[in-house]
Amino acid sequence: MKVSMLAKSAAVALVFGLVASTPAHAVDLQGSGASFPALIIEACKAPFAEKTKHSFTYASSGSGTGRKNSDRAVGDFWFSDAAHTGSTKRASIIHVPVVAAPIALLHNLPSRKTLSLSASTIAGIFSGKITRWNDPEIVADNNRSFNRISYKTKNGQIVKDAKGDPIVARTTPARTRYTLPNKPIKVVYRSDSSGTTENFTNYLNKSAPTVWTKPKASVFPTSFPGNINSPANLGRIVGAASSSGVAQLAGKTRYSITFAEVNYATANRLKIANILNPAGNSVKPNSFNTSAFLAQAAIDANGIVTFDYATKEPGAYTLGIVSYMLADTAYPDKSRAAAVKSLASFVLSPECASAVGSDLGFSLITGEFLKKAEELIAKIG
Repeated sequence: MKVSMLAKSAAVALVFGLVASTPAHAVDLQGSGASFPALIIEACKAPFAEKTKHSFTYASSGSGTGRKNSDRAVGDFWFSDAAHTGSTKRASIIHVPVVAAPIALLHNLPSRKTLSLSASTIAGIFSGKITRWNDPEIVADNNRSFNRISYKTKNGQIVKDAKGDPIVARTTPARTRYTLPNKPIKVVYRSDSSGTTENFTNYLNKSAPTVWTKPKASVFPTSFPGNINSPANLGRIVGAASSSGVAQLAGKTRYSITFAEVNYATANRLKIANILNPAGNSVKPNSFNTSAFLAQAAIDANGIVTFDYATKEPGAYTLGIVSYMLADTAYPDKSRAAAVKSLASFVLSPECASAVGSDLGFSLITGEFLKKAEELIAKIG
């Protein structure tokens, strides 16, 4: 039976339509680096593939490994929670701030009450100066008056005024009363090279410099203001590799405290502490309070962010973090360059950051941050 010209035309049109809607060369990308953004990267893998037909694998191996792999061009893209400013960095590598989230203080206290900690108290705990949960500084942080701040939001995003500052919707006076146990504090830190650690130690040094006297470092013992191996610290201040590793160890250790992503709390039966910010308010590590903090930061032409830890923004969660995608402006294979560019744009978009990331505790990047990130993505090639 002969096929009519109309049927042939329809068949050709159908084939052409399929080809036109599918990338000519779907690319399988290889990525590695920071463990901090790993959950959102993995969660956005399926919708990214559905939208672009590209795929990727991501090895959550730490910011240090991500930076080293970018130096050697191992893979196609890399993540680091701290800026790569070392002498080994290739000139064609750029920083694209595509992921934002809070670093959470996770603890294993039996009480259901919300723990609040000031920067000086956090520095005291992690430096070994404060060793028991009923220390007067912790007691003072948790028996006081403060304000609860709620921001105006729309469509899941914080609303800002003409100056770019978050708009406070409500301020509610509150008071906490918390009887702390007379138990030794078990500190769990990241033992591997980590951008999370570099951000955390930078927060401690900038926010409580008289307690945390050493500058930031990606390896915790390097920044530790004292002898981490002193008899008083042995067995009480211990390390574990990766965010999942510290959370798992803290989850098995009563009266412990560590720092990691918010989303590691539930799986490891840990509780999340609030931070007492410079405005004197006890704030949660959620996407809105982190966005309020990021709104006060500066971003340079290279995409590198400088945080304002002293901001008096009333609801700012001052332990926020930006994770950079390290990407190349001179990929030998331009089809891979285009795929990396698509991935960076997708992770930054509401389809990933908001629709998927908000439930995991990540923040949507907006405003000047978004403009600068998009300018940097355009340079990938």
